[in-house]
Amino acid sequence: MKLFLATRNAGKVREMKAVLDGAGLAEEVEVVSALDYPHVTEPEETGSTFAENAHLKATYYARATGLPALADDSGLVVDALDGRPGVLSSRYGRDDTERIERLLSELAGVEEDARRSAHFACAMALADPDGHIVAESEGRLDGVIAREPRGNHGFGYDPIFHVPELDCRLAEALPEVKNRLSHRGRALQAILPELKRYILIARETQP
Repeated sequence: MKLFLATRNAGKVREMKAVLDGAGLAEEVEVVSALDYPHVTEPEETGSTFAENAHLKATYYARATGLPALADDSGLVVDALDGRPGVLSSRYGRDDTERIERLLSELAGVEEDARRSAHFACAMALADPDGHIVAESEGRLDGVIAREPRGNHGFGYDPIFHVPELDCRLAEALPEVKNRLSHRGRALQAILPELKRYILIARETQP
């Protein structure tokens, strides 16, 4: 049985596979992603919330591939910027460096940590091969936007996201720590029971 991860982001694929493998699913399913299906075009993310985009991607890729699809939509929500970049987090620049530079520029002059508060949010959805949503979850990680990047782990905004409970940037945390505490890790852990139940039922009903 195959499980489709609805993303072409290699960092997301790596993190999600690590959590799924740690949950013992490596022996149950073959995990593939949009990276393995270059001929399948990406859907336009038109949702106004993370949950809407997660549903959209899970449904689209499940119907396009005929496989159960696990999708997430996640982003950075900065209080001083009225919630930006939010659902536009991945579209805030051409690459991670440009996105970080733009965010720090928009926060120039905001010195107090209390005003630089932010959180990573993640919505996750599982769709069956017909495109019906069969499970969903959410995850959140609170932090503060630092004044300069630091750390070599992770991707996206991780180098400027300071996590008080770790006392370091998210990009400085070891992968196994990030996978446990991050917004995506928490959303994935929350959906795991339903995912395991779906896999069990699907295997039992296969001809």
